[in-house]
Amino acid sequence: MEQKEFWRLIEKSREFDNQAESLIEVLTEIGLDEVLDFELLFQQLMNASYTSRLWGAAFVLMGGCSDDAFDYFRGWLIGQGEEIFNQVMKDPEFLAEYINEDNLDDEGYPQNEELLSAGLDAYNLIRTGNTEWDDNIYDELVEALDKMGLQPKTDIEFDWEEDDLENLFPILWTRFGEEPLG
Repeated sequence: MEQKEFWRLIEKSREFDNQAESLIEVLTEIGLDEVLDFELLFQQLMNASYTSRLWGAAFVLMGGCSDDAFDYFRGWLIGQGEEIFNQVMKDPEFLAEYINEDNLDDEGYPQNEELLSAGLDAYNLIRTGNTEWDDNIYDELVEALDKMGLQPKTDIEFDWEEDDLENLFPILWTRFGEEPLG
């Protein structure tokens, strides 16, 4: 699967109420190799977006941002499509202009936890006929991605303190600093 096809699937999935479910359905239909390619590209984007600067922007938006919340935020960001993803990666302050209630989750956050497991769920569905957690299937997927060259990014060095965020993100701070989402 080329990146162009990956982003086409993401865009198409945005038309549905449950983006992750629609992706799982499509991925299951196109086959195991395509699911692996999709998951590899998804994880590469998760790695690329695992930056101190983006985490700082998410912290401002939500008035704090745990490890898990940052994962869900990056899932949401990928789910917004290629153009928005690239724009935010270039300049996280673009989020101040972009975010509105139409592109937030039901609780009012820029998060999409379900999207994080769409590839795994599709892989699992093809291999076992269901999406219930299976340690062996997970290990099999991780091993396949490893063979494809995925290098998980696990460490991040913050280049900001909470007190720095107002100066680092003045546009985001003006919109969300005193009244974060949620």
